[in-house]
Amino acid sequence: MSRPPESRRRRGRPTTGPAAPPVANRRERPTLARRVALRVLDRVERSGAYADLALHAALRQEDMHAGDRALATELVYGTLRWRGRLDYLLGHLVDRPLTDLEPIVRSLLRLGAYQIVFLDRVPAATAVDQTVRSARAAGVERAAGLANAVLRRLAREHASIPFPSLEDDPVGHVTHALSLPEWLAATWVEQLGAAEAASLARSLNGVPPLTVRVNRQRATREELLDELRGRFPEAEAAPYAPDAILLGHAGPPGTDPAFREGRFTVQDEASQLVVFALGAEPGQRVLDVCAAPGTKATALAEAVGPSGSVLALDRHARRLDLVARDARRLGLDWLSARVYDATGDLAPVAPARSFDRVLVDAPCSGLGTLRRNPDARWRVRPEDFESLASIQLALLERAAATLRPGGALVYSTCTLSPEENEAVVRAFLAGGSGFRVAARETHPGAVRPLLDGDGFLRCWPHRHGTDGFFAARLERNP
Repeated sequence: MSRPPESRRRRGRPTTGPAAPPVANRRERPTLARRVALRVLDRVERSGAYADLALHAALRQEDMHAGDRALATELVYGTLRWRGRLDYLLGHLVDRPLTDLEPIVRSLLRLGAYQIVFLDRVPAATAVDQTVRSARAAGVERAAGLANAVLRRLAREHASIPFPSLEDDPVGHVTHALSLPEWLAATWVEQLGAAEAASLARSLNGVPPLTVRVNRQRATREELLDELRGRFPEAEAAPYAPDAILLGHAGPPGTDPAFREGRFTVQDEASQLVVFALGAEPGQRVLDVCAAPGTKATALAEAVGPSGSVLALDRHARRLDLVARDARRLGLDWLSARVYDATGDLAPVAPARSFDRVLVDAPCSGLGTLRRNPDARWRVRPEDFESLASIQLALLERAAATLRPGGALVYSTCTLSPEENEAVVRAFLAGGSGFRVAARETHPGAVRPLLDGDGFLRCWPHRHGTDGFFAARLERNP
């Protein structure tokens, strides 16, 4: 799970943006895709809304053609992904700090700037005109002149504005040219070196391919791949996870017949490898203590088959509903879901030493998934790591008590921060847990090429083309 608990999600009281006043001449309105994009960006900027949830809600409210939906999605994610670079360019052209502008004006300027700098198919004049119209439609007529002047200058001058060089100012380059917050750029430059930090940042600014997992209860990868190539021309077997298929960047998978029939699930390859690291086998009893939205829980159920069982726990009832819904679609009757906070005593729902396999996919900062959740880079703060690590360690300690002798437990996150990964595992082992890191030879074969020298699974976007994930397979000492 990449998101922290509900209580940590918002850093202030949510606010509502200004209501759009009636526009007498509908021809003066911006396009619907741009209105939707601005509405979502304003919610993210003002109240820390999650971009994916806000965008999904906004698209659901509008009757939009597929092309408009695609453009709105591109505008939202692209603007958030490249916000740091856009702010650097705009900072050269605006006569005051961007932080002094109203939130919606910042969002307007970024939205227009993204189209000018990154969308070759949108003429600069169109981007300027649409941004001015968006200002008026959003009730900030006073910003229309500013937007017009700044974006016209941007169209003329952005190519000549220099960025800090990687050689002379690596932190400045990763911050401003590659669009990361300065604290994160500095952290990765120190941990990885300038060249690899830049490579990681570049990879996190890319659009990830669509990756799916075959439901081994209903198909083999070869069978499904042959079928899907007719509808997804780029489809190919993924290099690491045995059940993974890369579909490329084609259309939405949710309307595909094979998806509706429960023969595949959308899941990144690194996320699939976490499940393989656990090594669940047919007939085993498995516990997933942080299960929502359920991609790993359903993968575990597919692995153990109808002779086994999976208990999926999560503290959020609405998100746990997604687990049950997917289990029905995939035909996994042996997966049961229950609302429960796994930081507390698990004995009432998961007796001690009663499970063959346990997965602790802990809530985390999500820094490994910035390709999919670009807004996370602007939400996470370095001070978050300590409180997240406290929750992660509590989850690990509680879950460990449910593992039987001879079983295996996997602790995983979709982040790249050592404070949430190896530091948590080492604190757990140092606390007299009676566990050890599993030997390399006990890991499933698909995982071994990705193990580091400490025996931890590490997936990197710039090295492996996957989301960033960490996993530690732990075993109880005899």
